Amino acid sequence: MSAADPTRSHGPGGVHPIARLPEEWEAYFEANGERAFRGAQVFRWIHQRGELDPAKMSDLSKAWRVRLSEEGLAPPFELVEVFRSRDGTRKLLLELVDGGRVECVLIPMSKESDEDDESPATSGSSAEPPTDRRRKMTLCISTQLGCAMGCVFCASGQAGLVRGLGAAEIAAQVLEARRHLDDGEVLSNLVYMGMGEPLHHYDETARSIRLLSHGEGAGFGLRRITVSTVGLVPGIRRLGEDFGGKVGLALSLHAPSDDVRQKIIPMNSRFGVRDLVQSLREYPLPRRRRITIEYTLISGVNDQPAHARALANLLRPLSVKINLIPMNVIDASSLAAPSDEGVERFRDLLVQAGYSCFLRRRRGDDVAAACGQLALAERLVRPSASS
Repeated sequence: MSAADPTRSHGPGGVHPIARLPEEWEAYFEANGERAFRGAQVFRWIHQRGELDPAKMSDLSKAWRVRLSEEGLAPPFELVEVFRSRDGTRKLLLELVDGGRVECVLIPMSKESDEDDESPATSGSSAEPPTDRRRKMTLCISTQLGCAMGCVFCASGQAGLVRGLGAAEIAAQVLEARRHLDDGEVLSNLVYMGMGEPLHHYDETARSIRLLSHGEGAGFGLRRITVSTVGLVPGIRRLGEDFGGKVGLALSLHAPSDDVRQKIIPMNSRFGVRDLVQSLREYPLPRRRRITIEYTLISGVNDQPAHARALANLLRPLSVKINLIPMNVIDASSLAAPSDEGVERFRDLLVQAGYSCFLRRRRGDDVAAACGQLALAERLVRPSASS
């Protein structure tokens, strides 16, 4: 079956079939003379069972199965290849219907992250752990083909932005990833930390969260979903308002001051460090939750003891935990990670200042799946102007 075009209008409001919420499916069926409960059936087929072929939806009539297929209910991409790392990380390469390619990454949960009660860095929250003993996995989701933010240490940002992904393309990454779990594994957490800036593409990101957290579908609790942003203040505010602060928030801060941050994150010219700190203060965190501060350590740029002390002072009023990420080398940059001794010194200063500080373990770097490496380089295909 050919993949559905995500740029094409489908049904009520132009929403792609995979991106329809149950109430939208119900309205669709009612408008076409069918009983509303069919909507919940189709939603469950898609988001609980991961079935995107209407021909296999056995509790629908043959006529409806044909009609749904004709109206575009089909996978929004094709799986090109699965790259498996020595550490169990799996990077999925997906080709969109317009020729672009994106990646998502399955990440095993480490023992350290299991002890970190809400860490999105490696597998997120363990505040509601599964009752079985299956190995928990996190999926790192992409929201854009490329990225417009231009962060100097990130391969996606250096590749530039082609387009945003639709909610169907975002949510379907989860449906596809579940097919690649090994025996004894469970997909426990979702982190919007792949290719793209989720809050630059807010409406589709928010819809995908509603799809993936819906009780009739995949049913991920909002506290098991984390959205990472380089610091788009209006998007941070909308995320807090729309989801009551229950969706985890991770800020890619990477510097304690504007003069340093501006050198590595161009977006800082629009939303400076003080603006970001204020937006974090206003984020409606539930009790006992913390915002995650992502800090990529770059040798000679933001990794000195003075930077650690400035960071500690900057974050003092906030409920945060800090993930330190030694920079992963990318072809588009000559920047490098500090020494192991420098990383430990930086971490020790933050711990001494009273912060929970976690060192992000390198995962999947042998398949270019580590933090900052998702760009596809020569494989990133830009859609033609006619698509």
